[in-house]
Amino acid sequence: MDISIHHSFLPHTDPEASLAFYRDALGFDVLNDVGQGTMRWITVAPAGTTAPSVVLTPPAADPGITEDERTAIAEMMAKGTYATLVLTTPNLEETFDAVQATGAEVTQEPTDQPWGVRDCAFRDPAGNHIRINQA
Repeated sequence: MDISIHHSFLPHTDPEASLAFYRDALGFDVLNDVGQGTMRWITVAPAGTTAPSVVLTPPAADPGITEDERTAIAEMMAKGTYATLVLTTPNLEETFDAVQATGAEVTQEPTDQPWGVRDCAFRDPAGNHIRINQA
């Protein structure tokens, strides 16, 4: 079987702030930007690649979501518990310093984890948990 990841989805609450984080702080390329206002679907990927990509979506655009579900999603996003993206880099300290210098919210400085990974963590403008592992 030959299967690979093409897209993953993360919610956004402010498309311009999300663009600034993923494009400017992380250096991702913008592959697609569809819609207007807060109802925008923005596809980003690590520089020079097209897949896998991340589609930044309005969190409750699905008309089948109830108001209670919209409220729960908003609360989880505010706490940073709704979605996580794990990235990897060959130079964690350099990447951490570059992302931190953009003003991104740091939730964990580079740390050696007991499970054998060295990583750091940020929150994107929507509250999504972004972890970066040392390759």
